Amino acid sequence: METTVLKPDVPAGVEPLLLEVADVVNTTLDLDTTLRRVAELVRKVIDYEIFAIMLLNEKTQELYIRFQVGHPREIAERLRVKVGEGVTGVAAQRREAVLVGDVTKDKRYISSVPNVRSELAVPLIVKNKIIGVIDIESPQADHFTEEHQRLLMLIASRMAIGIENARLYTRTTRQARTLVLLNEIARELTSILNVDELLKRIAELLSRLIDYQMFSILLLEPGGEKLQHRFSLRFQENIQLKHDIALGRGLVGYAAQHKQAVLVPDVSKDSRYIMANPETRSELAVPLIYKDKVIGVLDLEHTRRGFFTEDHKRTVTTLAAQVAIAIENARLYEEIARQEKRLERDLALARELQFRLLPHSLPKVTNLDFAAKFAPARAIGGDLYDFVSYSLSRTAIVVGDVSGKGAPAAIYAALVSGILRSHAPIEPGPAEMLSAVNFSLGERRIEGQFVSLIYAVWDDANRTLQVANSGLPRPVYCHDGKIEIIEATGLPLGLFDDAEYDEFTFRAKPGDMFVFFSDGILDARNKAGEMFTREQIEQIVAKCANVSADCVVNSLFKAVADHAAGEETFDDQTVVAIKVKGRSGKRK
Repeated sequence: METTVLKPDVPAGVEPLLLEVADVVNTTLDLDTTLRRVAELVRKVIDYEIFAIMLLNEKTQELYIRFQVGHPREIAERLRVKVGEGVTGVAAQRREAVLVGDVTKDKRYISSVPNVRSELAVPLIVKNKIIGVIDIESPQADHFTEEHQRLLMLIASRMAIGIENARLYTRTTRQARTLVLLNEIARELTSILNVDELLKRIAELLSRLIDYQMFSILLLEPGGEKLQHRFSLRFQENIQLKHDIALGRGLVGYAAQHKQAVLVPDVSKDSRYIMANPETRSELAVPLIYKDKVIGVLDLEHTRRGFFTEDHKRTVTTLAAQVAIAIENARLYEEIARQEKRLERDLALARELQFRLLPHSLPKVTNLDFAAKFAPARAIGGDLYDFVSYSLSRTAIVVGDVSGKGAPAAIYAALVSGILRSHAPIEPGPAEMLSAVNFSLGERRIEGQFVSLIYAVWDDANRTLQVANSGLPRPVYCHDGKIEIIEATGLPLGLFDDAEYDEFTFRAKPGDMFVFFSDGILDARNKAGEMFTREQIEQIVAKCANVSADCVVNSLFKAVADHAAGEETFDDQTVVAIKVKGRSGKRK
């Protein structure tokens, strides 16, 4: 705990009080308990009828009541006092106690309790920073004395640090709980592949985070001009709302058009608000964004002014990213399921949908070149690759091979892709990601379906690569003119709940190259039934070592095609190569 230097003189005979103050500061980090005990301590030395601890909202520069005795509840919940206004606002602005013997003669006084005559406000200061004000009032004129002022200043100087510590602890604890809950929610959402069921579950899970009264999910219609109500709750009752909202109109239309969350404490004071429910007082609208494209809006409303906070905004914004992925995943799954029913005539469309799941472009990374290619054995297949941007100049590389062929493998690959994307925001390491995907697939195990996956994370600042493998062929690492096999192996995902995965780390230098490929490359057979060999792969990598990543990918596919010499392709084929930029040099 921190200690605060006592500024006011210590009146004689208050040492026991100081010991009690120190006891509060040093024995509890619960904010409600701290505030209650402050009120109890003050009552021991000052007889009051009306008491409040007001904390400062730094963003709005307003004081709000966090704990009170004697204030009407409905007024206490709504009261906001600007710094510099009222007796408490002046105390906060001047950083000094304000004693008013008769408030009826003081123009600064703001009435919140009837028949008040005298008031004493003392600022709470931590490290020269105002965090709030202790305020006491009395129906008697001149009830508070200078001795009361000195005592309250003494208590406030000690208790400010206790209140701040408790507030920081409460905030940190709440954020930790919220993050854990968000992770649980994200994991559950990825397992729901029916859109209507998903939207209903989103409403249920969100209520565990925020006690909203009205909730809606609006999705952008295909033309991109209107938001359509897809799911709505009013006081826990499911209702059907038919009216559409034009993009840019109202709070939800503004959130969608500008791709930013909108928090309105009082809708009656916001010109953008469109009255749809007369009871609404505060509203929070957060856009649902998938791959930088708005797909809808998540909207919360409440009958209390100022109900939604910045913490609510941050929480819902974080959740919205997971919700958007889950909705897109569910919509994609439903679309593929419909295509499966008419696969005979729609395979070309299914192929196009699958390729839309693949990256539209290769990552732009300062120290690394990328090359990738995927060729399904049939019209659609079960291989996949992806690139995911992490923070701090890191990029995740994904190569996968789903069991089976055709439409079932493609649907399962879409599921795996959605699960990967849902976990990516927390930026797990390779082994951690494989375990997370394995756990998610285990929760919705499909008989005979599994996926082999390589997950690697490139750190561009440090030029390091972390690799973990769950059943794909071992990758090739070319450096210093040598070919090395990365001995990363592991069980496929979706088969065994308790599977564990090893993680390998490589510190690369300019000219180094890593090559990842699916087993469709090794399974290619010629007319004599001979498979394409690992030795042939290593020879091609060696020849392209000083050329480019594109050289490896293109040469491998050409060599495999020449080897098969017109034989039917047996398995999907995928190759991803990365090459560290710069001229290679000998290692010391």
